[in-house]
Amino acid sequence: MPKSQKDTQAGRASITRRGLMLGAAQVAIVAVLGMRMRKMQLEQADDYRMLADGNSVKIRLIPPARGLIYDRNGVLLAGNEQNYRVTITREDAGNVEDVLADLRQLIPVTDTQAEETLTEIRRQPPHAPITVAERLSWEEFSRIAVNTPALPGVSPEVGLSRIYPRGPDFAHVLGYVGAVSDYDLKKLEDPDPLLRIPKFQIGKTGVEAKLEDELRGSAGQRRIEVNSLGREMRELGRREGDPGVNLQLTLDYRLQNFAHARLKGESAAAVVMDVTNGDILAIVSDPSFDPNMFVRGISSVEYKALMENDHRPLADKSVQGLYPPGSTFKVVTALAALESGAIGADDTVYCPGYFEVAGRRFHCWKHGGHGRLNVQQALEQSCDVFFYEASQRVGIDKIADMAHRMGVGVRHDLPMSAVAEGLAPTRAWKRERYNKEWLIGDTINASIGQGYVLASPLHLAVMTARLASGKVVVPRLVRAKNGVEVPVEEAPSLGLPEGWLRRVRQGMDDVMNGRHGTAAKARIVLSNWKMAGKTGTSQVRNITAAERARGVISNAQLPWNRRDHALFVCYAPVDNPKYAVSLIVEHGSGGSSTAAPIARDILLFALADGLPPLDAYPSGQRNEVQARFDALDLVNPEAVSSGIKSRA
Repeated sequence: MPKSQKDTQAGRASITRRGLMLGAAQVAIVAVLGMRMRKMQLEQADDYRMLADGNSVKIRLIPPARGLIYDRNGVLLAGNEQNYRVTITREDAGNVEDVLADLRQLIPVTDTQAEETLTEIRRQPPHAPITVAERLSWEEFSRIAVNTPALPGVSPEVGLSRIYPRGPDFAHVLGYVGAVSDYDLKKLEDPDPLLRIPKFQIGKTGVEAKLEDELRGSAGQRRIEVNSLGREMRELGRREGDPGVNLQLTLDYRLQNFAHARLKGESAAAVVMDVTNGDILAIVSDPSFDPNMFVRGISSVEYKALMENDHRPLADKSVQGLYPPGSTFKVVTALAALESGAIGADDTVYCPGYFEVAGRRFHCWKHGGHGRLNVQQALEQSCDVFFYEASQRVGIDKIADMAHRMGVGVRHDLPMSAVAEGLAPTRAWKRERYNKEWLIGDTINASIGQGYVLASPLHLAVMTARLASGKVVVPRLVRAKNGVEVPVEEAPSLGLPEGWLRRVRQGMDDVMNGRHGTAAKARIVLSNWKMAGKTGTSQVRNITAAERARGVISNAQLPWNRRDHALFVCYAPVDNPKYAVSLIVEHGSGGSSTAAPIARDILLFALADGLPPLDAYPSGQRNEVQARFDALDLVNPEAVSSGIKSRA
């Protein structure tokens, strides 16, 4: 039905009113916006111009927490501690010299530190924060935090720094961390951005260096707003990084500490290995050093003292040191001769005190000779002539093959610095190395671990563990990562008949427990802990025919650095081997007199899981042993003191 004229006029009036109301609202909004724009453009123009021109968003990397390192019992070996520090960023600081001068009014910054800071600032990109000072006290840190508004480009930060709670005990194993250097960066094709942070610390030696990628973790990020003066206005966002992997090593901190204490005063090294799975329970080089000095900044005086020490505390003798293994190598020659058939298990060789080849005499250590001996007796009495003869029958190449099978002349894959390969020489090696042919005398010298043969204490520990177990056990140092056990593969057999192994083992048993044993004074008298061992004495000087004719000069009459090295290898218990120990005392003169008693103490500590009971020693030695233990400087004596008592 069509609308009336009256209804049409009423509708038009209603639309007109709504239009006017809407228009009025729009005018009001425009007016308010206009007033606001006028205020922003005229009254607040300077403020907004500063924000537009000066405020910016910066991305700052957040260094991750470095992975922790523990011993096999969960005791912390390498951790992180809070580190209060202050940094300065060139692009935000303006006049760096003035800001640095103001900063020096608040905290102690030496002229050297200030100059180093300015040098580093010139070297690094403008946006890189440069550490001015670290390890500040809480009071110093608070003063900077309060005055930050007046210090453009300066940021007080709380970071983490590496700490080694056990100090020198694990220095050679763990190594230490230090600031990233240009040399470090040049070695990498695409370095992690974290490494560009000035004074960011990475592993320099040892486990810290070898497992750097796992221990470092990944960086996080902070998005911050800073004003034109470089002052941080607010944090816009944060993404935390991932911490590094936590490692658990196979080492036992108490055994490691005991070995260090027992070797104190010597230039020596020792390795303790589980013969069942290859776990290294202790690996020690003495003297040692405090790795915390390198983290905090070692002084030139301290570094010079370490470098000039004739006992070489910075060198890791346990894996880097290579020595003629002396008579400890005779077990290799014996196995090679037995396997080749050159010497039968019951065959004998007559020793008159020397072995003559082409008019030249090679002497036995016993001037009057040992008489007629079989392989077991030759090991017991360490007869040189027996092994001279055996080596001529078997040849150097087969001896070298056996050495490699026993772990000598092989680079073992451990995450430690400069692990040496050692040397089990062959004819081809000498030809390539010296362009000379192999000589009969070379074989004779090699048969008793002299001449070109070189081995580290690690090699000798592996050799002993393989002999004791009859298996190709492989040394390992990392037990777990982030709590997940690292699997251990079943060791394959050495492939040697049990009868031959038994003969060599019995010879080592007789070294300790036989009537003519060269180390009988260092035996263990507890029947369930009896040990087998082999002494070794490595010459470091040539004995001329003239000297031999008039009488060989004793080690006691020689300067320390010209005395023979003392070596000893052992395992126990003989009936069910569990641990193997190798030990060298540089210039210690005699394996039986110097090295064997120390190795026995270390082996007994492993067996007893603490200080050994006195009744493990011959009765006549117990007072001396007690006095020796009382004098030891153990880091945690209360944890092991219960072991100093009789088992009776």
